[in-house]
Amino acid sequence: MPLNYSKWDKLELSDDSDIEGHPNVDKRSLIRWKQRSIHEQREERKLKIAQYKADIACNDVLKPRLQDITKDVEEKGPSYFSSLVEKFKTNPSPEAPPTNAPNQQTYDQMLLSLLLQVWEEAKKKGVEKDDPKLGDALVAGLKEHLVKIDEHQEKLRKELQREEQEAHNKITSEDIHEGFESHYVPPKPAPPPVKNAITDKPKKKVTHFETLNEKGVAAAPSSEPSSSSSSKAPAQEDELDELPELTPALEGFSRLPVRGYEQSWEYIKAHRDVYVPGASDALLVAAFRAQSNGDAKYALQCVHQSLLLQYCEKLGKDGPSMLFRKMIAGDPRATGVFEKDVQDTYAHLVERVRISKAEESAAGGEQIQLVPENPETSITFNVPDGPPPENLELEGPGFEDVSIEDVRKALQMRWDVFQSFDEPLQKALKSQSLEEVNKVLGAMKVDQAEEVVKLLDVAGILNFSEGGIRDETGRGADADVEDEGEGGEDGDNNAD
Repeated sequence: MPLNYSKWDKLELSDDSDIEGHPNVDKRSLIRWKQRSIHEQREERKLKIAQYKADIACNDVLKPRLQDITKDVEEKGPSYFSSLVEKFKTNPSPEAPPTNAPNQQTYDQMLLSLLLQVWEEAKKKGVEKDDPKLGDALVAGLKEHLVKIDEHQEKLRKELQREEQEAHNKITSEDIHEGFESHYVPPKPAPPPVKNAITDKPKKKVTHFETLNEKGVAAAPSSEPSSSSSSKAPAQEDELDELPELTPALEGFSRLPVRGYEQSWEYIKAHRDVYVPGASDALLVAAFRAQSNGDAKYALQCVHQSLLLQYCEKLGKDGPSMLFRKMIAGDPRATGVFEKDVQDTYAHLVERVRISKAEESAAGGEQIQLVPENPETSITFNVPDGPPPENLELEGPGFEDVSIEDVRKALQMRWDVFQSFDEPLQKALKSQSLEEVNKVLGAMKVDQAEEVVKLLDVAGILNFSEGGIRDETGRGADADVEDEGEGGEDGDNNAD
């Protein structure tokens, strides 16, 4: 079987054993010159290839523009040709080929040079400015240049193909690339569990010792201090108060539609931190909160996604792929059991939310109530019968320095405040019953009830007074009797 040495044909060596040179020139210099010649030829070839590609790209831009100019000149005549030349001279476009060459011409400058060349060629043929054949001459010159562009493009493409073929004839350092690589890639670490996730703690090993004298051991005082379980209770309660929280990835997973098994499967494959310990519990907590806030749709979605993760965990190591393969395929046994479990779990969640709200209502929330500070103080309400009358008169001692207008404003404000209240509160105030007023305040929100009490106090409707009846009748007569008695005693004493 003959050996095939053709694979060595593309090797180009600057140091070859059969190299021949002048006997007065050492071999090292010949090798160095040969190497420099090879690199210079490669760089020259690269520059030629880049230049050919740039010329071809530039002509690809100029050709369609020149075709449009030829068509417009043929339709509109020499006047359009002249206006186009004037435009390219006075207001050329800055668009130019993407090169780093100094003083690079723009496309409009190139077209201007070509149009002027066409005009000079028409003048050489004897066609003047006012000649009726000027339009045909210009169109013919433009079409001639279009043919020249096509011929030049074909020549450039052939030269480019020849230079690229020459560049690939020899293997260079630029052709060296990495075929394959084999090394150990460590697996990505498992994502951490959800914050505050309830995980099963490992059981501690307990060593039991067999005693021969159990009674003696029981009677002996223990040297170890007894551990109190009460000290651990607060820590356990704190752990129970901290509920699992949704991560951003779980938040997106919870928004997926119900029965969107394929979407859920793709999401789990793209987000590893979804299938972690505590994720299903965090989704159930989110479902409870959503149901409590009245968002039943989102609560059902959270329950659905939580049960998906629970089923995956129960099926073992390959649980996710096994479960979703059956769910996506629409296996009636798998989908029937799962969907029934979702409905039952959601119904249980709804019942738990209802019971929780009922317990909160029974326990009673924060309320604002009017309560006297001591038993001797009573709370009454100065409820106005209407706005102040037009003819307002102040009678009695102590009103000499009081302004009638100030009194009128105060009475008007009291009436306006009373009118701003709701009808149930107005009825309770008119009834003069503290119990009825407290019922209305208890049905309000705390901030609203506080504002109502503040308005009652400012308007003078709320009145605190001391309770009981003080009978001052006969106080003066009793005082006279006491004085007479004292005087009689004194008289007796004096008589003595």
